[in-house]
Amino acid sequence: MKKSMGAKTLMAAVPLLIIGSYDQKGKPNLMACAWGGICCSAPPCINISLRKATYSYSNIILNKAFTVNILFGDRVKEADFYGIVSGCEYDKFEETGITPIKSDIVNAPFGLEFPMVIECKVIHTIEIGLHTEFIGEIMDVKAEEYLLDKQGNIDTGKLNPIFYTPGSREYYSMGNYLGKGFKIGKSIIPVKE
Repeated sequence: MKKSMGAKTLMAAVPLLIIGSYDQKGKPNLMACAWGGICCSAPPCINISLRKATYSYSNIILNKAFTVNILFGDRVKEADFYGIVSGCEYDKFEETGITPIKSDIVNAPFGLEFPMVIECKVIHTIEIGLHTEFIGEIMDVKAEEYLLDKQGNIDTGKLNPIFYTPGSREYYSMGNYLGKGFKIGKSIIPVKE
């Protein structure tokens, strides 16, 4: 039997996104964001939700742009650091030895050493409550060549993104392969006579 837990921000595990932005002086910043994901396919978009009190919120409002850096399990310590300190007080790139690269598409930085980056321009801002949702149109996705297959697509077997569990406040990486999407469930579809 299921037990009611009440209304809370609990969704098993969510992807940990590292958001890149510039402040008013052009200083690059990174922040950890667990409230986000793909939200539209045409145009391709990502949503992220930030509190107004964050340094990154002001940066994104100012520049109408952000990057989504995808870190792998070997960088979980850095990812956690990006979420527990403010860019007002720390140069997060410098403190973690990451080289800031200015996107040539949007006014936001990404980390040279990070395996994947998604460059976004803000097309909608939605006030929700404590958080503001930014909808970013994906202008480009960049990935290290070692992550690509022979056709130039992401080889998912080489991915090791970080997931965050809001309820327990823990990090995880990807598990085992379970099956092909839009295919594995077809075995349940009844045969029509």
